[in-house]
Amino acid sequence: MTSRSLLLRATLLMGCALPLGLSGTAATAHTQAPATPAPAAAPAAEENPARAALWQLFRDSDEGQLRRNPLFALFRGDMRYADQLGDNITDAYFAAERAAAEEELARLAQIDRAALDPTDQLAYDVFQYQQRDTLRGLQPEILALTTVRPINHFFGVHTFYPNFASGQGGAPFRSVDDYENNLKRHTQFATLIDRSIGRFREGMASGVVETRLTITNVISQLDTQLAQPLEESPYCGPATRFPDGLTDAQKAEQTAKLRASLTNEVFPALTRLRDFLRDEYLPVAREGVGLMHMRGGEQLYRLLVAQSTTLPMTPDEIHELGLSEVARVRADMEQIRTEVGFNGTLAEFFNHLRTDPQFKVDTREALTERYYEMGRRVDGVIGRFFSTLPRAPLEIRPYEPFRERFEAGGSYQPGTPDGSRPGIFYFNAYDLPSRTTPGITTLYLHEGAPGHHFQISLAQENDRLPPFMRFGGNTAYVEGWALYAETLGYEMGLYEDPYQRFGTLSDEMLRAMRLVVDTGLHAKGWTRDQAIEYMLANSDMGRTDATAEVERYIAIPSQALAYKIGALTIQRLRRNAEERLGARFDIREFHEQVLMTGSLPLSILEAKIDQWITHKLATAG
Repeated sequence: MTSRSLLLRATLLMGCALPLGLSGTAATAHTQAPATPAPAAAPAAEENPARAALWQLFRDSDEGQLRRNPLFALFRGDMRYADQLGDNITDAYFAAERAAAEEELARLAQIDRAALDPTDQLAYDVFQYQQRDTLRGLQPEILALTTVRPINHFFGVHTFYPNFASGQGGAPFRSVDDYENNLKRHTQFATLIDRSIGRFREGMASGVVETRLTITNVISQLDTQLAQPLEESPYCGPATRFPDGLTDAQKAEQTAKLRASLTNEVFPALTRLRDFLRDEYLPVAREGVGLMHMRGGEQLYRLLVAQSTTLPMTPDEIHELGLSEVARVRADMEQIRTEVGFNGTLAEFFNHLRTDPQFKVDTREALTERYYEMGRRVDGVIGRFFSTLPRAPLEIRPYEPFRERFEAGGSYQPGTPDGSRPGIFYFNAYDLPSRTTPGITTLYLHEGAPGHHFQISLAQENDRLPPFMRFGGNTAYVEGWALYAETLGYEMGLYEDPYQRFGTLSDEMLRAMRLVVDTGLHAKGWTRDQAIEYMLANSDMGRTDATAEVERYIAIPSQALAYKIGALTIQRLRRNAEERLGARFDIREFHEQVLMTGSLPLSILEAKIDQWITHKLATAG
């Protein structure tokens, strides 16, 4: 994801063309312990004109953002624009985003930063960073490389929307109005599909096209959806689970309207997209999978790297860092191979982990129960590490069958700020024979608690923050925190089993390999098969997972780099705090400092932690 990845999560999941600077049936697996009461809203700022002007700017910016991007509002539980899907693919949309960023930066420049308190200075700095980053992605030469590639197999409206509209996704279905809003969004969805086709045609004319690989995958996804009987489609979900309070007549009417909308609008639009991609676009799609093979791709990749990491790093620097990290993790893996008494090479140990039946589960239900158990174990110790816990509960679900084949091993969907909709940790149960169990602990810590669920929920539940800090974010911080959260499993006692410990090393290896493979694909000319073989040679991943990972990096260049860069930064900041504070260091207080002001660019996070350390030292005694 790009630099405001959480604020624009819904739109990114739709897969529509975005400027780079703009940055989405299972029982409850476990619920976090009662959280600290939500902080009060920000106090009135009339006593400080600079603060009053700053917060008015934040409010105006947020309101404008919600108007231009109605799904952001809906995902936050704001129903004012619930009848709108939004159209983030037109020139008018991009012009409005550019104008808003320019106007807001101009207003910010008129505010005296020195007159603000430290918290508001932090908000000032983050807002300025984000608006400048937005404008970098909205430059005409960059939009010419992004808007004409509106859909791929990883981020696409065609895979986001079925879940969103299923009755179990982000769209609510509590009243007749909700059902009517769904029908209005269906009409807009068909329009958005047709406009996406138009953008693809622009790219065909300009020579900026997607890869044959990604488009072939999209065609397969569309074929799968279109082959489903209407009654089995996720789009029909709302007609199978009506809320209490609707009469039989209302249920019959809404069922008929939904069927008509799907038959006359949604499925014809998906068919048009499938046929266009198959018959017209695929023959001209590019063979080279990396951005270096696309006109303007090298320039685009450098910008993406800077935005994903929030640091001035080059692809070459990241590639070399990755090679070093891969070597370090391999040495730790060798130690565990020796510890468990495996007589063979590390490559043979990898194959043992991939193939031995003891590391397999037979059913989706059995795998789900393993994750439920992990949730219960984490719940038992989490209070030792965090003083504030999310209000939102956390659910565990396997991906739905219609989308699981092309999804990663796991992901997280945020809940609502008021806790009325839970956060959801999704895991992948596709092709179970290729999946292994040693990674269960680390995947749960990353996607669930205390990873994404804590970071995202605590930010959006903290109404002392301006909205862009509650709901905005950057990949390096968001994914860096989640990767750092995996390492807390050592202190929580969750890695006593050497195979689960190997599992976390495997995930650490995955993030290290990403530094090598992503830059290899997009800056050094690596092929898809070369990247897959590198990952198999350096990890215990199965071919299915390695293939999905590599095809993800092809679809969303640079996003995967940020995990390791962010985690290394947070780990370095913690070591520095421990060394400087000594006995005064409190892990819960450190986590509070990292988490409770939302997702920060890494340079701003470092300045904040340094200021906290300095203040503690100055007030000690």
